[in-house]
Amino acid sequence: MSNAETTLQPARKTDLKKYTMLIALVGLMLVLEVLTLVVGDSKFLVNDFFAPTNITNLISQNSYVVILAVGMLLCILTGGNIDLSVGSGVCMISAIAGTMIVKYQANIYLTIVVCLLVGIGIGAMQAFFIAYVRIPPFITTLAGMLLFRGIGYIILGGFTLSPFPDEYIRIFNGFFPGSGASAGTRVTVTMAVAAALCMLYIAVALITRGRKISKGYPVEAFSAMLVKMVLIIAVILAVFWLLGQNKGIPVVLVTLALVIFVYQWYTAKSVPGRYLYAMGGNEKATIFSGVDTKKMMFFAYTNMGFLVAVASLVCIARFNAAAPSAGNMYELDAIGSCFIGGASAYGGVGTVGGSVIGAVFIGALNNGMSILGVDANWQRAVKGLVLLVAVLIDVQSQMKRGGGIKGIFGLKTS
Repeated sequence: MSNAETTLQPARKTDLKKYTMLIALVGLMLVLEVLTLVVGDSKFLVNDFFAPTNITNLISQNSYVVILAVGMLLCILTGGNIDLSVGSGVCMISAIAGTMIVKYQANIYLTIVVCLLVGIGIGAMQAFFIAYVRIPPFITTLAGMLLFRGIGYIILGGFTLSPFPDEYIRIFNGFFPGSGASAGTRVTVTMAVAAALCMLYIAVALITRGRKISKGYPVEAFSAMLVKMVLIIAVILAVFWLLGQNKGIPVVLVTLALVIFVYQWYTAKSVPGRYLYAMGGNEKATIFSGVDTKKMMFFAYTNMGFLVAVASLVCIARFNAAAPSAGNMYELDAIGSCFIGGASAYGGVGTVGGSVIGAVFIGALNNGMSILGVDANWQRAVKGLVLLVAVLIDVQSQMKRGGGIKGIFGLKTS
């Protein structure tokens, strides 16, 4: 066997492992499509998982979970740390936005700025205690969970504030080219945007491949890249076609694309982003390498507060209300999305793309089970089981060198 063939085999295994969760997501959606068509609950307006209305709802319903999952990933990368306060932070910031806009008719853009600053503030407060006072993240964010939820209840007085102005709703929950456009215009504009995205994706993929080859880096086989490109382009065109059949492109999809692009670049291309992975891999070695790990930990949790504020603004636009129950269990959905998407419970492993896939996986599971009329308690049980399996797979892979699953229980292997 030649050296080239020897080096290609591990790469193929790595590529297959990298796309396992994406394949699982596609499989789940296909299964849900069949089940909803066959046994869908008649009390729902939509009995087809791939109905245009349902695809739009799937994006809108899970937009804030995706945003929170991206922020949670950075916390997990530092060493398996999590933030339990994000759901309560959504409640508190939603209460502030509702009070300013609905109760006092404050300027919408001023309110957005205030909410973002509050989010950064609560994130920095927790980050200080975690990074510099060295209080464990679990304890710090548990206190934050209770504190922020309590403040949210105090601000709202137990009441829900609604409705929000149409101008605010359009910013975070509107559609392009807008409800006033004809059906033909919506489809034309939506598919034009999809075609532009496909051409951009092809150009970036080819340029990236060319740069790697010129620098002598290993690249996947051109046939494999071509198959991947065809599949991704097909998905983009199909999704945008369905969106065009409904109301057009959700504005929140643009927000999500911006968040995903920025944090994908930060974690994969920037030096500080690589420091986060190094911390999770071996914090002591990272310190000896001259990296200020306290500063990186401070950034991770301050950034989480910022994304909590972004998710809050999206959330209240989705529900057109600021309620005491806002953000309930969001922290668990965000954490679950990261682990299901391939992040390691030990830190140092995980990608933004994987977290997004994990969030979509949970959202599709929730959405599909709702259409099927599955009881809410059973939905929680299924989500818990999926999360347990995902973490079990991670633990097993981490303990592989110590004897696989036997190593978890301290059993010796030959």
